[in-house]
Amino acid sequence: MPDILLFSLMVLGGIVVLLTGGDILVRGATALASKAGVPPLLVGLTIVAFGTSAPEMVVSAAAAVEGAPGLAIGNIVGSNIANVLLVLGLPALLAPIASSATGVKRNALIALGFTALFIALCLDGALSLTDGGILAAGIVGYIGFLALTAKSHSDDPMIAELTDIEHMDGLPKKAPMVALFLLGGLVMLPVGAQLIVDGGVGIAALFNVPDAVIGLTILAFGTSLPELATALVAALRKQAEMAIGNVVGSNIFNISAVGGITGIAASFATGQPAPVDAQFIQLDFWVMTVSALAILGFAVLRRPIGRVSGLIMTLAYIGYLAVLVLKNPLTIPA
Repeated sequence: MPDILLFSLMVLGGIVVLLTGGDILVRGATALASKAGVPPLLVGLTIVAFGTSAPEMVVSAAAAVEGAPGLAIGNIVGSNIANVLLVLGLPALLAPIASSATGVKRNALIALGFTALFIALCLDGALSLTDGGILAAGIVGYIGFLALTAKSHSDDPMIAELTDIEHMDGLPKKAPMVALFLLGGLVMLPVGAQLIVDGGVGIAALFNVPDAVIGLTILAFGTSLPELATALVAALRKQAEMAIGNVVGSNIFNISAVGGITGIAASFATGQPAPVDAQFIQLDFWVMTVSALAILGFAVLRRPIGRVSGLIMTLAYIGYLAVLVLKNPLTIPA
C-alpha cells in the first residue's frame, strides 16, 4: 500500500508542479515580450497560445520518450473528452453557456476536422514521425489562420482572450522577476512531467492496467482542472459564454500541438512510432468524436448549453469513466 500512496502523490504533485510551471512560464515570457515591444497579437498567438498547452506538451513528450505512449495519447484523448463533457457540463448546471458567440461555430468545425485527422492518422496503430509532423504543421497553419483573421474577427472569444495581454493578471514587472518566472517555469515543467510519468506508470503496473487508462482518467482530469475552475468561476459570475471558446481552443491545441510532439518525440527518442493502443480505436476515439460533434451541434443550432444538457453531459462523463473501469478491472495489490 505505501507504493500506491507514493505513486499517487507523485502524479498529483507532478500535476501541480506542471500546471504552476506552465503558468509562470507564460507570464514570464509574456512580460518579456511585452517589454521588448512585441505586438500583443503576436504574443497572444505564439507565447500565450503555445504556453498554455506547454504542460500537456511536456508531459506527453516525456511519456513518449520514457516508453509510455499510452499515457501521452490517453492524456490527449481524455482531456478532450473531459473538456467537453465535464468542463462544459458542470458549469452549465449553474448557468447556461451561450454557443452563439462569433467564431465558435468556425472553431468547433476546425476542432472536429482535427479530431478526424488525428483518428485517421492513428488507425494504423501508430503515431509516426510523419503523423506528428502533419499535426504540428496543422497547428502552425491554424495559428496563421487566426493571425490573418484576427482583425476581422476581433470579437471571436478565443482571439480576444489570447490577445488581451494588457489585462493579464500577475505579470512580473521587474527584470529579475521576469528572469525568475522564466527559469522557474523551465525547471518546473520537466520536473512535473517526470513525476507524472513515473507515478502514472507505477500506478498502472500496480493495478495491472494499461498506462493509457491512467492517461485517460487521472492525468486527463488533472490537466483539465484549470479549464474546469475557470469555467465554474465564469458561470458563478454569469459570464459562462467564454467557456465554450476556451474548450474548443484547448481541444484544437491538444490534438495538433500535443499530438504532434508525441509522434515526433517518440520517433526521435526510440526510433519507432508511438504505438496506439487498440482500446483507443474501440472506444475512446469515438467518445471524443461525439463530444466534438456535440459542441458543433450546439454552435450550428445556436442553442445554449442549459441545465438539462449540462446534466446529460456530466452523467455521460461519469458513465464513460465507469465503462473504462469495467473494461479495465483493477487488480488490487496485496
